[in-house]
Amino acid sequence: MTNYRNFEQHLAVDGSPKRILSLDGGGLRGMMTLQVLHRIESLLRQRFNDPELCLGDYFDLIAGTSTGAIIAAGLSLGMTVGQIEDHYRALGNKVFMRSFWRRGLLQDSYDASAVAEALRGVYGPGGLNRTDFRTGLLVVAKRLDTGSTWVLTNNTKAKYFLPNPDRAETIPNGEYPLWQVVRASTAAPTFFAPEKIRIHSNQNPARKDIEGFFVDGGCSPHNNPSLQALMAATMEGYRFNWPAGDKNLLLVSVGTGKADPRVDTGGKFAGLAAAQGLLALKNLMEDCSDLVETLLQWLSVPTPTSREIDREMGHAGPVPGGHALLTYHRYNALFTAEWFKSALGRDVDAAHLDTMQEMDRPENLDALCELGKVVAAQVKPEHLPEHFDKGVRMG
Repeated sequence: MTNYRNFEQHLAVDGSPKRILSLDGGGLRGMMTLQVLHRIESLLRQRFNDPELCLGDYFDLIAGTSTGAIIAAGLSLGMTVGQIEDHYRALGNKVFMRSFWRRGLLQDSYDASAVAEALRGVYGPGGLNRTDFRTGLLVVAKRLDTGSTWVLTNNTKAKYFLPNPDRAETIPNGEYPLWQVVRASTAAPTFFAPEKIRIHSNQNPARKDIEGFFVDGGCSPHNNPSLQALMAATMEGYRFNWPAGDKNLLLVSVGTGKADPRVDTGGKFAGLAAAQGLLALKNLMEDCSDLVETLLQWLSVPTPTSREIDREMGHAGPVPGGHALLTYHRYNALFTAEWFKSALGRDVDAAHLDTMQEMDRPENLDALCELGKVVAAQVKPEHLPEHFDKGVRMG
């Protein structure tokens, strides 16, 4: 049996370079992500001559938001991409069943209890402090009742991970069930009800049971959790304390498709204030993702996967101060007619693009799988530099 790093060794600061995998939110469009991960898993199995290698053996930290959290949690437990895809298809077909009576206005579109049941079935009852993690995990969720973004990890050194004798009523993050943390990150407003997580126990009469109301991590600036993952890995407050540098950190980021930002202002509902507000909110999420991508390009060495941010900026750079913080690769699709024509060699109309972008259509899974394989073809062996193989195997 190949001797890969165990959980503690993945998180340890021991002079070896660190590898981070970051997975965007995007509903069932996560099927595209899985195809890219199939490609990465296949390349690594060839490199290490091991048909049983899983991505949790290679990456030291796997970050995910929303649907990315579902995938990240499975990978961090040592699941193969194939195993996760099987669970993913089953979950999608079970959860996203449309109902005439649930339209997302007065009632959430889908039954959150079905998600909870499915996630419990995949991950079991264990918390973030479970002992069977293969590697590091980071999940982003938004706490609605306080307006704060929560970054939850399985890092045992994190500030709130262990019980605090001075605040016995506070439930440590390590005791939060994994399935519930993932469910919190996927609780997209109008699609699913918020997830309630107990923050304080009723041991202290002055602070009775307090529940946090959590919604989808995509409601924070970190639907693309790449920048948050870099911050967690290198900022002192998160207590990973990994050294930065283009030879020290490799970050691989996988998206679920970038929407076409252009809007038909002459459309039937474009003049309505509500429609304009919704469009502005949608564009705000895209702006956050673009900013994350811009900053990471700016802070890293130029790579073949860097895209043109906009016509004025082009590719972000040069690195401020001349010292890159990381090596960074980003893989994603663009939901534009031009990209589809270039990538797939076929013309698509606006209606088809709109349908493909929807996050809750199980009937799109096969088409998204095909699209994901096109994106996966962008991944080259040299994007995972052999320098970063140091420390993957022990002994």
